Amino acid sequence: MKLRQLINALGTQVAVSGSLDTDISGLAYDSRKVEPGFVFIAIPGENFDGHDFVPKALEAGAAAIICQRPLATGDKPCVVVPDCRQALADLSAEFYGHPDRKLRLIGVTGTNGKTTTTYLVKWLLESAGHRAGLVGTIKNLAGDRELPASRTTPEALDLFYMFSLMEQAGCDYMVIEASSHAIDLKRVASCNFAGAVFTNLTQDHLDYHITMDNYCRCKARLFAMLDENQANRYGIVNADDPYQHVFRENCRVPVVSYGSSAAADLRFGQYTASARGMSFELYYQGRQYQVNIPLLGKFNIYNSLAAMSVALCEGLDMESIIAAMSKAPQVAGRFELIDEGQDYTVVVDYAHTPDGLDNLLRAAIDLKPRRLITVFGCGGNRDKGKRPIMGRLAGSLSDIAIVTSDNPRFEDPEQIIKEVEAGVKEVCDNYLCITDRAEAIKRAIDMAQPGDMVVLAGKGHEDYQIVGDVKHHLDDREMARAFIRGRAAGSAK
Repeated sequence: MKLRQLINALGTQVAVSGSLDTDISGLAYDSRKVEPGFVFIAIPGENFDGHDFVPKALEAGAAAIICQRPLATGDKPCVVVPDCRQALADLSAEFYGHPDRKLRLIGVTGTNGKTTTTYLVKWLLESAGHRAGLVGTIKNLAGDRELPASRTTPEALDLFYMFSLMEQAGCDYMVIEASSHAIDLKRVASCNFAGAVFTNLTQDHLDYHITMDNYCRCKARLFAMLDENQANRYGIVNADDPYQHVFRENCRVPVVSYGSSAAADLRFGQYTASARGMSFELYYQGRQYQVNIPLLGKFNIYNSLAAMSVALCEGLDMESIIAAMSKAPQVAGRFELIDEGQDYTVVVDYAHTPDGLDNLLRAAIDLKPRRLITVFGCGGNRDKGKRPIMGRLAGSLSDIAIVTSDNPRFEDPEQIIKEVEAGVKEVCDNYLCITDRAEAIKRAIDMAQPGDMVVLAGKGHEDYQIVGDVKHHLDDREMARAFIRGRAAGSAK
């Protein structure tokens, strides 16, 4: 591909020096990944500025530079653009041939429920004979090929590379978690979405967005990206969420709603919980249905209805959808049962926000355990305001709360625990603070009695703990299994 063809995607607000007839073999936004013939896009970041790495990119063989201010690039072309992040998105789409236009791209945003909803959408589409790719928090899937997931939504270049792999793998759908950071940092700016889903909005990421209004309006930009000039575009909103009107206001295409509200298009009524999952009444277009899902928690009724709404918008019939939902897969680290034959229950969940923890613990209470023992913590270098809130929630809803370390990053884990503890001790005195997460999990399992439930919250599918900027191996599920077996072996002696 010639540079001339590539930068046509950038429009007219560019200043070019050097030859546009340069051959281009690839793109990079990380100077360490530049190869001869690549275009290097200098992205200004929170900690580093790509403009400072232009010399290294040129040394590695970069054929051209995209930047936001004029730079000395020798005999290599330099293209100055207003916004390198937008340029990265536009160039990525052009370089890979706009694979998102050949796939029906479904974006899911919200504070909680994104991962489960994307998995359920994928499940329903594939149950109907489609082939769907997936991009999200746990892993990325291109057909049968699994790709690692380093963040919820990858950078635009990595995203379009995955789209191209999914197209090659014969996918006709692509389901993607769209985080607020990804939307704000324009990682999805050039994506051609067919549908957008809003799950819910509760406090999170205020270290970045500062206010809930900023956070909400950032996520709602996903709905503004839906093109009313293209056929079969739709938005899906949670009718019970107080922020849903913002998403509606940003949407120029038809909107479908779900929830318990009388105004919801898909409305659930009475529901029951058991160890096998949830059963609920569903009302849609004047008819009543009975739906059974092998997922626990009222929140999974919402996740299920969000996914079912997508399936209906994509032309699947309700009877087929309900049949497929009864066999829906478990999602790693989302109310995941750890069963080693013990006479108490152990659950691992990713809940790391106040709303997520509240939903998780209420789902656990619905199962009527003898006692509820909760192990949880809060991440470092993230929204500090939620720490005492989560402490109060765990303290008020648990019989025993154990505050421990999550991903401390560059903060002192004991200071984080003190800030969480401030909320716990407002509502109860039956709690422990144990900094070492492995020791905290072991203590919870050792104190569990027949009929108790131990909930390990915050890490879910993650198999690491971030201390400083280093990931150390740590997996709640592995540790729980090892401690359960160790306790059983000790009892057998």
